[in-house]
Amino acid sequence: MMPVLNRLLLYGVVGGTAAAVHIGVLLLLGRWMSLSLANPIAFLAASVAGYLGHALLTFREETGGRQFARRWLLLQYVVNISVCALLPLLQAPTLVLVFTPTLLNALIWSRAARFSAKARQHKNGQPPLLHADDLGLAEGVDAAIIDLAQGGRLQGASLLVNGPSAAHAVEAWRDLADPAPLTLHFCLTEGHSLPNCPDLPTGFGSLLLASLLPWRRRRIAPQLRTVLLQQISRYRQLTGLRQIRLDGHQHIHLVPLVLDAVLDLSHSESITWVRTTREPLPAGLSLRLWWRSLQTGGMIKWLVLQLLSGLAIPRLRRAGLQTNKRFAGVLFSGSMFGRAFRRSWETAYSSTTVDPASHPVVLIHPALPDAASGMNQEAFQQSVAFFNSANRQKEWTSAQQL
Repeated sequence: MMPVLNRLLLYGVVGGTAAAVHIGVLLLLGRWMSLSLANPIAFLAASVAGYLGHALLTFREETGGRQFARRWLLLQYVVNISVCALLPLLQAPTLVLVFTPTLLNALIWSRAARFSAKARQHKNGQPPLLHADDLGLAEGVDAAIIDLAQGGRLQGASLLVNGPSAAHAVEAWRDLADPAPLTLHFCLTEGHSLPNCPDLPTGFGSLLLASLLPWRRRRIAPQLRTVLLQQISRYRQLTGLRQIRLDGHQHIHLVPLVLDAVLDLSHSESITWVRTTREPLPAGLSLRLWWRSLQTGGMIKWLVLQLLSGLAIPRLRRAGLQTNKRFAGVLFSGSMFGRAFRRSWETAYSSTTVDPASHPVVLIHPALPDAASGMNQEAFQQSVAFFNSANRQKEWTSAQQL
């Protein structure tokens, strides 16, 4: 009983302090502005007080003395403002007006504490695998990937079989002391012409739209199957491997129409593993990093791929294919360095030992400086802009510091 009573006491102290902050700020600001403007600001001050107090005091056992993820502060503030504005309109009794926000806050902070405890367990559990995409795209990309693998920091790479340096990249990978099997990086969006497939879209959005139109699916499916078989054949020619692990350039393999082709060929072509992108949101990110994700389109991309992975995982299981348990690298795709990389890495930890095929994956796109200058710029126009960014070198450096 004592731990429960102690926690209730601490919760009461923090809650009382937050209420006092609310009243104090409201009285102070009420001298210069209307209550309708002062009250939301006072609510925000009280929310911050509760956010800090409950993380550092009430639920210190779960948080380890660290703050909750900032989204819990936003959630608590929005819920409180909404409820306190709605209840008077519903002519709720005074008892309901007083205790409803209190109960909601207790639920929110308790849930935040459980989330923090789970995140700490993950961090102390099994680390994820670090994986690099686009091996074979250009010499500067290949050199960065091989460097990380030689240093023991990289555990896997995806081979772009239609990349100009693919053959040399495979040879360099084979020369590693203990090379992991390369993953087929299935590519539709760039890097080749498709003379035998005149109706096949090459953009992510156009393929996603085609997935929703039955007549387009029927027309495109045979052509898509042809391209997939061509790249599987090239993969086997380069690597000598029979069994295939597969993902997609720009995650194209998760588009339902493309996934249909992968599943249809999985048995005959010995596809055993397909990457999914179920990515938990990292804790401890600054507002600046959230803004970066919004600016670069990472948040929209994350939302789309969470939906597509949610649809893909049950289909993969029914087909007997394996996939990774969790993932990181979409939210900050193109900027997986510094604090964003560290927080994504920590969040990808698994709290329990998992089967090697289910191991969490953290994705990066490393490259040496001026890597884009060695690319086939006409065929890989999208990747030229992507790898011209200095962020590719920052991802390489951050991975070296693991």
